[in-house]
Amino acid sequence: MRTKTPRTVDLLVVLALFVTGAGAVVGCGEEEASSGGTDPAPQSRARARQVADAWDGSEAAQMWRTRYLPTGESVQLPENAFRNEADKRAYETKNFVLRGELPTTPPKDGQVKWKSGDSLTLPLMGARKAYETLARDGNDGPHLTVTGAKQGTMNVATSRGPATVPAWLFTLEGYDTPLKRIAVSPSKLPKSPIGPAEDMSTAELAPLARLVEVAADGRSVTVVATHGSCDDGPAVAVLETVGSVVLSAYVVGTKDGACTSELRGEEVTVKLVRPVGDRILLDAFTGRPVSSEQ
Repeated sequence: MRTKTPRTVDLLVVLALFVTGAGAVVGCGEEEASSGGTDPAPQSRARARQVADAWDGSEAAQMWRTRYLPTGESVQLPENAFRNEADKRAYETKNFVLRGELPTTPPKDGQVKWKSGDSLTLPLMGARKAYETLARDGNDGPHLTVTGAKQGTMNVATSRGPATVPAWLFTLEGYDTPLKRIAVSPSKLPKSPIGPAEDMSTAELAPLARLVEVAADGRSVTVVATHGSCDDGPAVAVLETVGSVVLSAYVVGTKDGACTSELRGEEVTVKLVRPVGDRILLDAFTGRPVSSEQ
């Protein structure tokens, strides 16, 4: 659920080995640009290239392309959600009330199916476990009422393209269509061929909080980047290669003075030169694929 207006970032395509006035060097087949009006530090650009070089053509990349790794939201809302601000607030605070029976039959394996014809058999999570991922709070405030659930499917973006996956379909009081929750857990991520960045300030490079979504056409990516109370917010630089899309988050407009320790998350949408396709979305700071899990 989005809580802030995305910051849209237009990418500048690098057509030569040297970027005029910036001094950034990119390899053949790479496209690099930055967002937010301030170029990321040279160390950040160098780190992004190191991450891309480590992953492109690696064993980890091959493993990544054979597993089930969702890049979209694990929950799909009912049509025309929400009826009112109270329901929206209830969803955002995970305030659900169960007034019905959930299936108790031990779940069997389910199949994730891709348009290419490939499939992967994975164990299903039970309806109760899936419900508990939605209902993590319970207070007297606005709430959503679940009256039942049944097995079904939903479509989700994955690292291997769109897939049909098993899902639990929860019936919500007051809604004609169900709330859907993916019923299989993501595959274990392969071990990264490169470790996390060290000794860099957040003005140079910061870890991403999570992946929000990849657009249906694959030409933009929305992530949550973090920043503090004494800056102008986060920005995200992008390095595109044949095999990967490396995202470098950093903070702009840092200020001196007394600041709170609060860490804030803000959605940032970046536009890509080419659709993501089967390229790996990577976090330059961690050196790992960007996850949609919090």
